[in-house]
Amino acid sequence: MANNAIVNMFRIKELRDRIFFTFVILAVFRLGCVLTIPGIDASALITYFNDLASRNRNAFASYMDFFAGGAFSNFSVFMLGVMPYISTQIILQLALIIFPSLKRMAQEDGGQRRVAAWTRVGTVFVCLIQSLAVTVYANNIPGAVILESPIAFRLLAMLTVTTGAMITVWLGDQITARGIGNGISILIFAGIVARLPHAVVELVGKVKNPNDNDINPVFLIVALLMFIAVIALVVYEQQGERKIPVHYAKRVVGRKMYGGQNTYIPFKINPSGVIPVIFASSFLTFPLQIVSSFGASQNSARWIARLSAILTPTGLWYNVLLVLLIIFFAYFYTQVTLNPTEIAKNIRENGGSIPGIRTDKTEEYMQKVLNRLVLPGSLYLAAIAVLPTIIQNLFGFPQSIAMLMGGTSLLILVGVDLDTMSQIEAQLKMHHSEGLVKRGKLRSRNL
Repeated sequence: MANNAIVNMFRIKELRDRIFFTFVILAVFRLGCVLTIPGIDASALITYFNDLASRNRNAFASYMDFFAGGAFSNFSVFMLGVMPYISTQIILQLALIIFPSLKRMAQEDGGQRRVAAWTRVGTVFVCLIQSLAVTVYANNIPGAVILESPIAFRLLAMLTVTTGAMITVWLGDQITARGIGNGISILIFAGIVARLPHAVVELVGKVKNPNDNDINPVFLIVALLMFIAVIALVVYEQQGERKIPVHYAKRVVGRKMYGGQNTYIPFKINPSGVIPVIFASSFLTFPLQIVSSFGASQNSARWIARLSAILTPTGLWYNVLLVLLIIFFAYFYTQVTLNPTEIAKNIRENGGSIPGIRTDKTEEYMQKVLNRLVLPGSLYLAAIAVLPTIIQNLFGFPQSIAMLMGGTSLLILVGVDLDTMSQIEAQLKMHHSEGLVKRGKLRSRNL
């Protein structure tokens, strides 16, 4: 029998168990995305969101649904997904930069476990705030709440949604430990993929409907070609890297000689990966959810309604803020993960040097290289992030399809797919089997 990589994936017991375990966890996650929280009438939700979609006022719900796999409009137990956890991570990462004492504590023995514990505790508080906004949003939907006591519904909904969000984080951790790849990223990936069939059906319906032919078939072909080109660009960018050569001088320790070799430090073209886009989207989602929830009331203040309009995902100001936050988080995350001072210190301590660069100028040179990579990389991420809005406004595509052709969703789909393939590739190589590609190799990436 031919040595097929797909067959080998299921021949190797360890890899087969990891794949099956990942599928089981994803099945549990998808089940939780369709279980409506207690006290909610599911039929009233369907009527309400269908009415919003018919009037093109479903932008916020569609945005939240896309990353939660429809869990938000279902008011399911997993409706918040992993976004509260990511938001808490952002807050703690900023705190570690602002407060040097916290950073020193995190670098001590057991410090990372403390930071992880604080992240989970902080996630609970973020979930409680967002779940409170969810209860307000639900009360503004006619006929959605069936419990007579508002206090009982609020407490029950907050407890259910918060517990569901923490279970989602736990499921992601289980995939990371016993499955394949980064569990949190795979859950977001699963939520996006779950919306694909509905988005395709909606697009086909708009093209075929003669009474409401909003999309020209020529525009559809042009958009699909653009979509293929963007995917190729994303894959090329994710795989590209800049290699910094480093030469280590020979050292004699006792009777042994060390060093005397040439190596390199690989810097990706986009060092921060898709993290800035996820951080920026999560940063804007939190106030967006609260404002949209309170702004849905007819008795809301006028400034809340204006703020809700400003923070609409398809609006100008939202995309301007998104671009600025992506550039900020690109620089911020790169400085955290690739600190030029620490890299230069490690090179000097190990007797290394960069050819053509003075030893005392190593840090300055590394910072210069990173700046040259971060700026175009962040602008590239920002362009991909605002692409859905451009496609939606230019071609008249529905938001569900427009978000697939660019933005966070496309970057996550490509990035997680490459990461998962690289991990399977490593497992196959470790067991002396052919990998997923015949030539070259897949480079892993952290999401």
